[in-house]
Amino acid sequence: MTDIIIIGAGTAGLTAGIYAARAGKSALILESTAYGGQIINTPDIENYPGIAHISGFDFAQKLYDQAVALGVKVEFEAAASIQDEGAFKKVITSGNKTYECKAVILATGAKNRHLGLPREEELTGKGVSYCATCDGMFFRGKDVAVNGGGNTALGDALYLAGICRKVYIIHRRDKFRGAETDAEKLAKLPNVEFVLNSTVTALHGEPKLESIDVTDKTNGAVRNIPVSALFVAIGQAPDNGAFAGLIRLDGKGYIEAGEDCRTNCEGIFTAGDCRTKALRQLTTAAADGAMAATAACEYIDRL
Repeated sequence: MTDIIIIGAGTAGLTAGIYAARAGKSALILESTAYGGQIINTPDIENYPGIAHISGFDFAQKLYDQAVALGVKVEFEAAASIQDEGAFKKVITSGNKTYECKAVILATGAKNRHLGLPREEELTGKGVSYCATCDGMFFRGKDVAVNGGGNTALGDALYLAGICRKVYIIHRRDKFRGAETDAEKLAKLPNVEFVLNSTVTALHGEPKLESIDVTDKTNGAVRNIPVSALFVAIGQAPDNGAFAGLIRLDGKGYIEAGEDCRTNCEGIFTAGDCRTKALRQLTTAAADGAMAATAACEYIDRL
């Protein structure tokens, strides 16, 4: 019997493990792929308080080493389901192993939706990015593009317009889905160009991104646009489907939970990008991990 099982070894999950261990609780993290989460693909982090510069890989490694040194166990197995047995929970993995615990923290994260283009993975971190606030400063004074039409894309474009020479906003429809006020602000900026009814169809450059092909959906015309960066903002996809029968999800698949990180199921908590929240950043993931672990420890102490 483990005190707390944490599903996911990203920033939120590893932070939860650290806080659980420091509170004297045994903690087991189940991770389906590799520890660290999405941040391992970021070449340089410069917006984490107290750390001016660090690579995403080094950040994840330090977090992992800290958790393990405190006694947190990590098993590389995918959690397939959770059974609520009242005073304890059973976590069943895809390999049919069963782990018992007193509390569960879901920290499964959310993956940025990709374009699915050739060389996209190869150029990620080399001009292709999924987080303008994380990576925008690396392209100060350069020409960049944003792909998307929702609030995130428009917010990214506004931010980038303040630091970049030129910002192209590429959207597959003839009208943005995001806030009209933001679209109006962008339309007035001299260094912003709307490329509507269009999709990004190819990425060029070696070893870094140098240009993109954009295809007009109305006439099929292909335009090559030289850019140093492409910020993809077409949404995220949480991976919470396996727990839908037990945990309440919103319409987009995120776990419904507030700042207290408590789910609708007693003894099950959540942390990080997999839950409903306004801002998904390293700092908020770490904060969630601390909150969820603290709440889980308090829950266990009341059993």
